[in-house]
Amino acid sequence: MKLKGSEIVVEALKREGVDLVFGYPGGVALPLYDALYDSGIKHILTRHEQGAVHAADGYARATGKVGVCIATSGPGATNLVTGIATANMDSVPLVCITCQVITSLLGKDSFQEADVTGITTPITKHNFMVRDMGRLSRIMRKAFYIARTGRPGPVVVDIPKDLFDQVMEFNYPDDVSRYLWGYDPVNDGDPRQVNDVVEALSWAHFPVLFVGGGVKSANACEHLAEVVEKTNIPLVSTLMGLDDFPTTHPNHYGMVGMHGTYAANMAMMHSDLILAMGVRFSDRVTGVIKGYAPSARIAHFDIDPAEINKNVHVDFRIPGNLNWSLPILNKEVRVGNLDKWHGTIRNWAENYPLCYSKNDKGLLKPQEVLEALDNLLDGEAVIATDVGQHQMWTAQYMNFKHPRSFITSGGLGTMGFGLPAAMGAQIGCPEKEVWLISGDGSIMMNCQEMATAAELNIPVRAVILNNRGLGMVRQWQRLFYENRYSCSKHDFDLDFAKLAEAMGCTGILVEKREDLLPALEKARTVCGPVFLNVRVEDDENVLPMVAPGRALDEMFVHKEEE
Repeated sequence: MKLKGSEIVVEALKREGVDLVFGYPGGVALPLYDALYDSGIKHILTRHEQGAVHAADGYARATGKVGVCIATSGPGATNLVTGIATANMDSVPLVCITCQVITSLLGKDSFQEADVTGITTPITKHNFMVRDMGRLSRIMRKAFYIARTGRPGPVVVDIPKDLFDQVMEFNYPDDVSRYLWGYDPVNDGDPRQVNDVVEALSWAHFPVLFVGGGVKSANACEHLAEVVEKTNIPLVSTLMGLDDFPTTHPNHYGMVGMHGTYAANMAMMHSDLILAMGVRFSDRVTGVIKGYAPSARIAHFDIDPAEINKNVHVDFRIPGNLNWSLPILNKEVRVGNLDKWHGTIRNWAENYPLCYSKNDKGLLKPQEVLEALDNLLDGEAVIATDVGQHQMWTAQYMNFKHPRSFITSGGLGTMGFGLPAAMGAQIGCPEKEVWLISGDGSIMMNCQEMATAAELNIPVRAVILNNRGLGMVRQWQRLFYENRYSCSKHDFDLDFAKLAEAMGCTGILVEKREDLLPALEKARTVCGPVFLNVRVEDDENVLPMVAPGRALDEMFVHKEEE
């Protein structure tokens, strides 16, 4: 059948199983939006392009599907950049369709022209500039194939407006892998490499499973659970891997790194064999590399060979899909009795627990807000966060029982990510309860999406921990800059409950401890988006903390535990 270019894009989306896209129209995008009009594909109109890409990201993280967003040329496309970089750092599959000026105007500084492929090359898994109408179908197929295979990631497809109006025969390829020279995603590796790890495990006295977001991306959480149950090996996680395995399980000792638990960090530092699965060994996880896990041999399981030996030298390389390697490990593994090792880690956890001092001034502590919410939800909701102190407290004080239940910006640390990501997660998983944990700094960066949530009646519940400033910035200024609080305090105390109401949502102000639980319970009963403005103390630190340039066992802990 013969179709216009705009219709080819829409038909390609259908062939890829896409029934929902996020976006924001503009002049050169009009042909594509006209084709969407009666396509049957649902379009979520956000209030900003950054909201669209973050929402597509949250949808992808929560569902495991490829998220799709659309933007017009120039500023529309460049407004996607932060969201594309966020998805790229966290290996989230997106296809971002940007609409470009007509081909005869390219390179002439035309109105609303931007070099989208040049701008996004460093922050995408791949990108395409469509110059030839005959390649459009194949490029769309390639975009989805690249986004979802191997290590997932964002792909940009930039399409000039005049191609949308051209007509040609539509032929959608069943397979494009043979047309992707140089792209050969690793799936199955060498079983001998796994067997080498099996041999090392049989001699290990202090092994640790160290899991990251790659486990979830591979949909390998069930295989991970089988390994834990069979071996009884202690488990710790990165921020991105917190929901790979239930945090309520006795083998899960929490998050590692700068704000990891004392027990998790000490377990890494005293381990003699670390089984790293789907992790990047980022600087926030390792502390200073020179002092990292000094007695441990490291086995790195990862689908991306480029990550192995990139940041940390490893002793065992196991490139391949975790759905291939973990079943082999589970079948062959032999481990000795680890009760004494668990006892050691539990002693660390008991002697240096996560704790904070409650005050008698009536002001809420952010930690107790999250503890109350955690008790209410019991690990059965999807939790999205923005970035800052509230993000770390969420990781420390909330439990996650199911994969894809914790949605946060890890690698890029993007403030403003949380609200649209929570909306995308809620749209993708309407049967689940979705909560957003944000701060008064982060929520303002995409607060316009409150109106989107209200218009579409997206029942996201948001807790805004309002400490009237940039909490993490102030913490660093307090600890490392002699309390010189430069430009980190909001002197104007914005009422976020009233802001939410002005946007069409339900707003609730919480100022007293006795009002917290009733407010949380009320939020669960409201049909539609709810935003709780919870006033908390403004001088609380996230602890434990490993200072920059320090090893994981050199932690600041709560003053009562020093």
